[in-house]
Amino acid sequence: MSTDVESRRRRSTESSEPLWDHDPKGRRCSSQCDRLCVAGAYLEIPDTPSPCTSQYFGHYTPKCLSAHRHSLHSRCTDDVWQEASIRTTIRADNEVEAHKLANNYRFGFRKWKSHVTERPIEDRSDVVKELYSDLNYIKHHSGSLVTVGNVIYVLLFGWWISLFYFLVSLLMFCTIAGIPYGKLCVQLSGYFLWPFGKALQKVSEKSCRLSTYVWLVLGYPLLAVVHFLAIFLSWMLVFTIPVSKMNVRTLSIILLMPPEEVIIRTVKKVILLCCYRAFNWYYYKFTVDGINVFAVNLLPLVIITLVIGYMDKDNYYVSSEAKFATAVSSIIPLSYYIGMGIASISAQSNFAVGAVVNATFGSITEMAFYITALLQGHRAGNKCYAEIVKSALTGTLLGCILFVPGICMIIGGCKHREQRFNSRSAGVSSALLFISIGGVFAPTLFSKAYGNFICEGCNNLPGNTTNPFLCNNCHYDLSENNRPLFLSHIEPLVYTISVLLPAAYLIGLIFTLKTHSHIYDIHTSDAHCHGADHGAVVHWSRSRAVVVLILATVMMAACADLSTEHIKPIISNSSVSQYFIGVTVLAMVPELPEIVNGIQFALQNNISLSLEVGSCIAVQVCMLQIPLLILFNAFYDVGFVLIFSDLHLWASIFSVILVNYIFMDGKSDYFQGTALVVVYLILLALYFFAPAPLGC
Repeated sequence: MSTDVESRRRRSTESSEPLWDHDPKGRRCSSQCDRLCVAGAYLEIPDTPSPCTSQYFGHYTPKCLSAHRHSLHSRCTDDVWQEASIRTTIRADNEVEAHKLANNYRFGFRKWKSHVTERPIEDRSDVVKELYSDLNYIKHHSGSLVTVGNVIYVLLFGWWISLFYFLVSLLMFCTIAGIPYGKLCVQLSGYFLWPFGKALQKVSEKSCRLSTYVWLVLGYPLLAVVHFLAIFLSWMLVFTIPVSKMNVRTLSIILLMPPEEVIIRTVKKVILLCCYRAFNWYYYKFTVDGINVFAVNLLPLVIITLVIGYMDKDNYYVSSEAKFATAVSSIIPLSYYIGMGIASISAQSNFAVGAVVNATFGSITEMAFYITALLQGHRAGNKCYAEIVKSALTGTLLGCILFVPGICMIIGGCKHREQRFNSRSAGVSSALLFISIGGVFAPTLFSKAYGNFICEGCNNLPGNTTNPFLCNNCHYDLSENNRPLFLSHIEPLVYTISVLLPAAYLIGLIFTLKTHSHIYDIHTSDAHCHGADHGAVVHWSRSRAVVVLILATVMMAACADLSTEHIKPIISNSSVSQYFIGVTVLAMVPELPEIVNGIQFALQNNISLSLEVGSCIAVQVCMLQIPLLILFNAFYDVGFVLIFSDLHLWASIFSVILVNYIFMDGKSDYFQGTALVVVYLILLALYFFAPAPLGC
């Protein structure tokens, strides 16, 4: 370290407390350098945040934007970055939220981005406040109201809602007694054609009682159908939720008021409804009781899947292909609910309970599909199902090792240019990945070393003495067909590995959570408002989270059963290799919520958690899911043998070596992410053009 850096380091100890807390054994960067790093990494955080702010701050110190790269190199060298043991300081609204954030850094815990406690709306940004507004207030609006979203509103909703109001107004005029409501419908017809910048106001006048009865019998029911349809369509599109709110408020308040009390004019009096834009792209953040709106909207798909799957057994109304598509798609929201339940329970419990919950329910999504597929193949006497399960296992490994960190590096790198992560903590997951891959594929390597090389369909022309035989489908006898080798050597090896892998996982938990927890060095700051920890309102209590976990698990098993039941026409008639179906659709669809979490962490310059998302899943696949499948097969023989094809073997080994090479320097950018994604796509191309596996 240069002399000037040393002097600044000494001076920093006499100045104000640095924003980052380092391990005493590591070297300390200067206070000025620390402030530059924090300012670069957290542009949304004020320069001098008040200690009494209700918004939490997570100081994830291993990262620093390379936008300040040159200034940082003049103040603190790369050696300091690599050698210093950096403390992760977590600042949260309350103890429950702080516990959830700390769990994200612990080995064996699935990473969860969403909040598990309610956040006061008054402490949120103006963008978020607008998402949860009731459209009954006036805000300062600068700019034109003629936007692309508002024009799309007219094309999708405005014209037919306006038309129905006009038709209902004619009906009200014909009743004579309903003329006041007919006039109101004429006004609302023009309003809903272009409601932006206009306000529905309330005035104090009396109404006619007879016209109210006529309206409630003839007019209101018709418009209720129109508004319910508009509410449903606009809510399902998510980004048009303001249109849904506008229709809800009209149906529940405005149409039940006397017509004389509702006027449309410029803003002066009490506001009933005021909307400026129909589209808002930030509605992807919108939550209902802590549940993301996309997960809420996909929940009816689960019900539809179960109804058509178990009611239409003979595929009379819906084809098997459509049932398979809906069953696989239903896994996405159920995976989200399971993840939310796990995070809620872990945040409200000690780390031991959290580790058990993550180890059990964290793999329930994949295990439900694997077991139902193996049972389906066993009942049908088709070994192709076991090969599809192996393809899905390998696809999950490849996706979590290559695609998940790769896409996070690309998206995070485009925003932050260069991101840093704690290479030492990442090394724990990397070491376990090496152990996992070695253990999982050890029986395959053993079979290749000692198995019989056999060929099928060998032909020899009569009188041929010099030319070689023409053989097809040459391969090692890697299954139980070679009974002496399998029973005496391979099967005991498989059972031994199924014991060693969970033991290594348990040792990893003890290592990172107890004996060597300083590797992560998670510190919960006390710099929050007095009383901020009191009165924290969780979205899901522990009892509610347990109920949701159980219900989601049952529905997950049902959807997995339907997907495996209706996959047969796809694997039988499709021109695409069964390998490809397993490593893509069946492997990655259940992991979509995890991929979204990883991307959100990367956008917040927290690439460490983005990388841990994929590593955590990959380690659980090898050290928990595969041993559980072996245990299940030992008690109920469904033909699952832990011997993989050559393509699975070499693709997995190459991927682990590549990702560990890229992670060595503790830095990431979009180029490294592109390399991982390109390799992943190359491997997918290999699977796409690969011949069908044996038994398919």
